Amino acid sequence: MLTVLGPRAQYCDGVSRRSFLQAGSLALGGLTLPGLMQAEAASGKKTQKSVIMVYLSGGLAHQDTFDLKPNAPAEVRGEFKPINTNVTGVQFGQYLPKLAKMMDKLIVLRSLVGQADEHSSWQSYTATRMDIAKRENKPHFGSVVARMQGQIDPVIPAFVDLSPTMQHKPYNSPGAGMLGRAAAPVKVDGDEIAVMKNLAVTPAELRDRKVLLENLDAFRKATLAKQTNAVAADTFHDRAFDVLTSSKLVEALDVTREPEQIRNRYGRGSPKHMGDGAPMLNDQLLMARRLVEAGCRVVTVAYGFWDTHGGNFRHLKEHLPLFDTGISALIEDVYARGLGDDVTVCVWGEFGRTPKINKDAGRDHWSRVNSALLAGGGMKVGQVIGSTDSAAAEAKDEPIPYQSVLATVYKNLGIDPHAMVYDVSNRPNPILPGGILPIDKV
Repeated sequence: MLTVLGPRAQYCDGVSRRSFLQAGSLALGGLTLPGLMQAEAASGKKTQKSVIMVYLSGGLAHQDTFDLKPNAPAEVRGEFKPINTNVTGVQFGQYLPKLAKMMDKLIVLRSLVGQADEHSSWQSYTATRMDIAKRENKPHFGSVVARMQGQIDPVIPAFVDLSPTMQHKPYNSPGAGMLGRAAAPVKVDGDEIAVMKNLAVTPAELRDRKVLLENLDAFRKATLAKQTNAVAADTFHDRAFDVLTSSKLVEALDVTREPEQIRNRYGRGSPKHMGDGAPMLNDQLLMARRLVEAGCRVVTVAYGFWDTHGGNFRHLKEHLPLFDTGISALIEDVYARGLGDDVTVCVWGEFGRTPKINKDAGRDHWSRVNSALLAGGGMKVGQVIGSTDSAAAEAKDEPIPYQSVLATVYKNLGIDPHAMVYDVSNRPNPILPGGILPIDKV
């Protein structure tokens, strides 16, 4: 097996390792390329629908961003003033002016319910708590999509996870669970991108190794040729080498190919981790757009750190402008580039924050209600769905089970959220429970 080593990388949890690629198993996330090709060959009809999911590690304060309560007591409403959006009657917080100007391209969900007080990405990605997901071996929704639909492009993975390795382990993305390695994401951190762009092994050298594999596979090919429905003329290793020798994935990950004005419009950001969560690296938002244009079905991004138990307003004043810049640029591009019907954007976190400001000028965990943003996907945008009471403490109108967000994403991708997905033992498993429905107003 060919291994390409990169520079030593230091992660926020103190673990040091070398970035690497393996020609036999592009080992970013444990995805075996020949296995991925087999899964793609076994999948059904190909579609062009995609999703970009942005996970806000730590839990963003809903009442200081998308659900302000200007008439509430001072200890509830906080410091921020509401500003009008371009949809009559809808207001955002004052540090989200760019998103406010494109409310007509957004759906704001203000009444998400059912989330647990749990600092993890698992609720967003598996539609259940982390302990349940681990016990039942639940897969990441991107793995479900990869298993159900396979690849759009034979040299572009169906599912790419751009989330970096975070110090608080539950923030990190779940794996493929019961679906196995063939449905795992290609996980790409900044260090891996640098390695991919500077491969020490040339395509010619990889082709030499391909010839060697072909010789080793000769006997198996001859055997397969005698079997009914065998594909003797092409092995899945051939397809795997196509991925490794193609520059298409590397080019999609390379945001330096974008004009400077576009990178500046996204805001760039920094690879430096915030707290024990994610960085605010806006280049990853641009990378996500480039990946879905290249053929990825699912791209996930962990973004920022929003666990504001102390100094909530100071933290948000400092970081919401960059959030506003990056998310608005991504959504603007989705529509400007003709992707509004095909690419769903989902931005959300694990829970909301307490209505009452604490003694440290912070807001604590609040799982009773939360907000989320949706865009694209051919949905009916320019609307707010649901509402909360006068303190943003409880869902008042149209409570939305948080699992319905994933049900809606599946629907937009052309997948029945109640269909069966088959695990590595070929046993059927429901994607989501039967009572969880897509949001009907979108």
